[in-house]
Amino acid sequence: MAAESHASHAVDLAPFVILLGSAVIAVPLFKRLGVGSVLGYLAAGLVIGPFGFGFFTEPAQILHVAELGVVMFLFIVGLEMQPSRLWSMRKDIFGLGLTQVGVCMFLLAWVGIALGYSPATALIAGTGFVLTSTAIVMQMLHERGDLAKPRGQKMVSVLLFEDLAIVPLLALVAFLAPGAGEVSITERLTGVAIGTGCIIGLVVAGRYLLNPIFRVLAAARAREVMTAAALLVVLGAAWWMQLGGLSTAMGAFLAGVLLSESSYRHELEADVEPFRGILLGLFFLAVGMSLDITVVMNNWQLIVISVVAFTILKAGGVYGVARLFKADHREALERTVLMTQGGEFAFVLYAAALGVGLITLEGNAMLTAIIIVSMLMTPLFVLIHDRLMPENKVDASGVETPHDARGTALLIGFGRFGQVVSQPLLARGYTITTIDNDPEMIRVAGQFGFKVWYGDGQRLDILHAAGAHHASLVLVCIDDQAAATKIVELVRHEFPNALLLARAYDRDHGLQLVKAGVDYPVRETFESAIKFARAALDRLGEPEAAIDDAIEEVRRRDEERFALQLTGGMMAGRELMIGNGGSEKPKDVAGPDTTPDESAVGG
Repeated sequence: MAAESHASHAVDLAPFVILLGSAVIAVPLFKRLGVGSVLGYLAAGLVIGPFGFGFFTEPAQILHVAELGVVMFLFIVGLEMQPSRLWSMRKDIFGLGLTQVGVCMFLLAWVGIALGYSPATALIAGTGFVLTSTAIVMQMLHERGDLAKPRGQKMVSVLLFEDLAIVPLLALVAFLAPGAGEVSITERLTGVAIGTGCIIGLVVAGRYLLNPIFRVLAAARAREVMTAAALLVVLGAAWWMQLGGLSTAMGAFLAGVLLSESSYRHELEADVEPFRGILLGLFFLAVGMSLDITVVMNNWQLIVISVVAFTILKAGGVYGVARLFKADHREALERTVLMTQGGEFAFVLYAAALGVGLITLEGNAMLTAIIIVSMLMTPLFVLIHDRLMPENKVDASGVETPHDARGTALLIGFGRFGQVVSQPLLARGYTITTIDNDPEMIRVAGQFGFKVWYGDGQRLDILHAAGAHHASLVLVCIDDQAAATKIVELVRHEFPNALLLARAYDRDHGLQLVKAGVDYPVRETFESAIKFARAALDRLGEPEAAIDDAIEEVRRRDEERFALQLTGGMMAGRELMIGNGGSEKPKDVAGPDTTPDESAVGG
C-alpha cells in the first residue's frame, strides 16, 4: 500500500528523459552531418512531438517555458554590449533595422493580397514573417563565431530593432482590428506611456540598485545565492517589461547592458550560461513539436506557395537593404540566408490578430505552420550557402599553438605596433611570450628570428597556455578595438595581479580600456603626433627649451582632460584644448584620430 502511495506521488521523469535523450542523440548526429545543432533540435522535436511518436501532446506548454532560453541568450548578449558600444550601434539599429523591417513589410504584404486576403490580414500575415527568429540567428552567429564581428553586429542591430518593433506592431493589430475605432487615442497613449515608464524604471533600477546588491551578495561568499540572484535579475527584468506590454527578451537584454560594465559581469555570464543552453535547446525542440502535420497536409499547396513567396521576397528585401547600407555581396548574401525565416515573435503577433478577429483559427494554424517550416529550412539554406561559398580558411600549417609557455611579459598581437614594443624589452633581457592570430605574419616573423605562437587572445584557454598566469606584465597590442577591450576585461578578471598595458585606437577607446581595468592605455597616434609636432617646431627655429615647455604643456592638458572625461564624458574638459578660434570654445567636431561617429577631439 505504501509502495502504491509513493508511486502515485512520484515525479514522472519520463518526459525529462525523452527530451534530454532526443537532444543528446540528434544534436551530435546532425552536427556530424554538418547541418548544425538547430536543425538537430527541430528534427528531434518533430519526431517526439504529437505528430511523431506522440510522447508530448501539448508542445505549446513546453514552448512557453523554453522561451526563457531566448530571454537568457539576450541577457548574455547584453552583457557584451557596454552602453557606449550600444550607442555606437544606434545608426544600425534605427537606420538599418527600420529600413529592413519597413521594406520587407511592404513586399511581403503583397503575398496575402495576391492570394485574395484583405489588405489588413495580408499586412499582418506578412509582418509576422518579417520578424526574424532571434533564437535561430543568434545561435548560428554564436556557432559560427560571428557574434562579435562587424557583420554579426549588423544582424544583432536588426534583431534589436525587431524586438523594439513588436510593441508598435501589436498596436497596429489593435488599430486594424474590426471595431478598432472603439479604442480611444487616450487608451493608446496610456499604453505607450506605461511601456516607456517600464523602460525608464528598469534603467534607473539597473543603474543604481544592481551593483550595490551584487556587492552585498558577493560579500556573503555564497555562490548559489549569486546564481539565484543572476536568474532573478534576468527573469525579473523580463517580467517587468512584460507588465508594460514589451518584449521579455528586450527586458533581459537591457538588464545585461546595465550590468555590462559591472565587475561581476563574467561571474553573471558563467552563472546564466548553463540555463541558457538547456532552455534554448528546449525552445527549438518545442518549435519542432509544434509543427501541425495535419494542417500542412490539408493545405500543403497554399503553405508551399506562401513559404516560397515570403522567402523570396524577404530575401530580396534583406539583400537589397544590406547593399544599400554598403555591405559587400558576400556579407549581404550571408545576412540574407540567415535572416529569411520567420521568427518566434510571429506567434505572438498572430495570436493577437486571432484574438481581435483579423485572422481565423485555421488561418492562424496555417501561418504558424508557414513560420515553422521556414525555421526548419534555415539551417538547410545555411548549409547550401556554406558549401557554395565556403569561408576563406586560415592556413595555420607550420605554426604552433602555445603550450606551457612562461615569460616575464605576455605580448598579444605582433603587428607593426607589437614588433616595436618588443624591442626595448628584449634589449633589456626580459623574456616575452608572443601570440598572434595571423599565421602568415607568424611565418614571416620566424624568418627574422622571432618565436610567435598562434592563438586568439580572446580565448581563456589560449591565455593560460601562453602563461598569462605566470606573467608579470600583459601587453595588448592588437588593432581591433572590440577584441582589445574584450581581452583587457578577460585578463583583468582572470589574472588580476598582472600589470596590464593596452594599445588604444583613439581617445574614446582609451577611456573604454581604463574603465575595463587597463593600467596604462597608449593611444596609437598620440606619441607619433607629439614627435611630429616637435619636429615642426624645430624646423620653425624654436629654441629647444621652448619646444620642451610647449610639449610638456600639451601633455599636462591632455592628461587633465582625459581624467575629466573618465567621469564627465567625451565633451568634458574642452576648455583645456588650445584652439585657434580666438575666444570661442573648441567646436564639437571629429578629431584627426577619431572615428567618424565620435564627437571628440584631441586623439
